[in-house]
Amino acid sequence: MRASDKAYAALRDDIVEWRLAPGTVLAEVEQAERLGVSRTPLREALSRLSAEGLTTAAGGRGVVVTDISLDDIDEMFELRETLEGKAAALAAERGERAVFAQLHEDLLRAPELISGSDPARHDYYALVARLDEAIDSAISNSYLAQAMRSLRVHLVRVRRLAADDALRLHAAALEHAAIAEAIADGNAKLAAAATTVHLHRSLSHVKATHTPH
Repeated sequence: MRASDKAYAALRDDIVEWRLAPGTVLAEVEQAERLGVSRTPLREALSRLSAEGLTTAAGGRGVVVTDISLDDIDEMFELRETLEGKAAALAAERGERAVFAQLHEDLLRAPELISGSDPARHDYYALVARLDEAIDSAISNSYLAQAMRSLRVHLVRVRRLAADDALRLHAAALEHAAIAEAIADGNAKLAAAATTVHLHRSLSHVKATHTPH
């Protein structure tokens, strides 16, 4: 792995996981030493993160981690409903039903992962990522899949806002299970509707609990 790729991957993961909070100044010397790279590849990594909207130049402060405002969240979910609703419908029409039937079963057991010993719920979020990846693969539309991948990096940050709310995560797991079940049944309209319900409830929860940084 190139040094710039290593720095990018590490910083991106730290931002998405909220180890680097919004407003954190990413000083070149400090971050280069922390990540074990020189300043040139670090600058390349910061440039990529800025292109994705995860960092921004802040005048004399240098590069800082961007915040997620309520307006940002509204805009993300408007786009998300359009993209993910269509993707779920296409997956129901084109996907392998056995794949989504298995995901449905796994998601019904997701509360065990949420109630486990890992406070960050990595296993649960990995299961949700499997559903996303299965849908991306099933739709056979590289442009739509790329658009959703570009959006998800920001959505993962939003998801973490609910990381400590076990009740919401339990409900979200069942909503994901309903999406997987509709796709497994080949019901495009129901898959899109289940996606809309999930997104509406997720947005309502985030807006009710989000505290700007």
